[in-house]
Amino acid sequence: MLKQDVAQAVLAQALKTGGDFAEIFLEDRLNNNISMLSGRVESVNSRRLHGAGVRVFHGFQGVYVYTNDTSLEGLLSCARRAASAVEAQDYYTAKDLHWTDGKNIHLIQEMPNQVQTARKVAQMKKAQAVLKEEKEIVQGSIGYMDSVQRVWIANSEGLFTGDTRVYTRMNVAAIASNGTENQTGSCSPGGMQGFEIFQTKIDPEKLAQEAAQQARTMLHAPLCPAGVMPVVIDNGFGGVIFHEACGHSLEATAVAIGNSEFCGKLGQKIAADCVTAIDDGTLPNEWGSLNIDDEGTPTTKLVLIENGILKNYMIDKLNARRMQMPITGSGRRQGYMFAPTSRMRNTYIAAGTDDNEEMIATMGDGLYAKKMGGGSVEPTTGKFNFAVAEGYLVKDGKIVHPVRGASLIGRGSEILLKIDRVGRDMQMAQGMCGSISGSIPTNVGQPMIRVSSMTVGGR
Repeated sequence: MLKQDVAQAVLAQALKTGGDFAEIFLEDRLNNNISMLSGRVESVNSRRLHGAGVRVFHGFQGVYVYTNDTSLEGLLSCARRAASAVEAQDYYTAKDLHWTDGKNIHLIQEMPNQVQTARKVAQMKKAQAVLKEEKEIVQGSIGYMDSVQRVWIANSEGLFTGDTRVYTRMNVAAIASNGTENQTGSCSPGGMQGFEIFQTKIDPEKLAQEAAQQARTMLHAPLCPAGVMPVVIDNGFGGVIFHEACGHSLEATAVAIGNSEFCGKLGQKIAADCVTAIDDGTLPNEWGSLNIDDEGTPTTKLVLIENGILKNYMIDKLNARRMQMPITGSGRRQGYMFAPTSRMRNTYIAAGTDDNEEMIATMGDGLYAKKMGGGSVEPTTGKFNFAVAEGYLVKDGKIVHPVRGASLIGRGSEILLKIDRVGRDMQMAQGMCGSISGSIPTNVGQPMIRVSSMTVGGR
């Protein structure tokens, strides 16, 4: 843990060369991972990460130095190195630290790092037993992970606080084969929960069935035709398009330096009237939630877009200075080896009022994207390209057959304006999001939505 007198001394050292703000972040984390292939446990790994970082600001500039030596001398040395990057005439004094206990909204019933490995493997075997009986499934892989991260944060403004974050997740992947071709299906639910997640959120048998069904369906699907057409995108992981094509462009990481297509557009219409988008870190036990962010700021529920109007950006402490706007509890980092920056938490398109069946029945000829895969995006322009993991061709408002090899191509700002239907059933799905502050757990989500016109890649 980080002792108050140690933190006070480190902050004082960090400010000695004229920095106007200093912060120390100390982390102690235990990660557990198990992998299983075709019913055989391939690996069981436990890893402990322990270290701290010191950050110093001078105006709009920030410097970050980290170390795994968390002794007093190790931390003071880290602070001296950070301070050495600042040469200023002014001198600032760190305020006295006062510990603050934050509100814990993520109650844990069974700490996963105290659960025997045999119980974790038993849950994995439940999924494997189902995959073994599924027709055309030739191989199944199951992954289990849990993590307990403890953090302490202190800064020169007098903040001294900490948090414990507990994560548990399972991944099930199935490979279907006809002897000449393979297709894969997968499911990866998780949450900021302990091992009780297997009673509340994760059903290994159901995951295996869903993964097998997706793989088998795509194995027998013809290639998707290319063209410009209406596209219906299902709920849950369908929200990855908003996350990637629009969400990153609303982070101050891009906005503060002019690298976003949404710069200077607060209060302007950037989406259809039916679109409201939210980034919420306050949802209990959700994968992307927090009690406090990695700068010690209490987490928030932030409306990004309301009825098509841009209302907020996601802003961390350094970029708040650059933008002259308040912080939003969005400062996140992978761990002590990364300086924080503005990042998403649980980001989703809010539920609307439209009927799912009506969306498809009135779309004419198009594509129903039931499940999205990976993709890429350029935040400066918002241009994206995403694979459709499970898709279906729609003719005259009726789903006719599955198709594979489909991709969705477009630009975030244009797609937002072309959403003409938003369903009622908002669901979330879990993922890991990468950016300059590392890889962090985030939720994506949406109800079923319809885009009136979109470029579909295929053949």
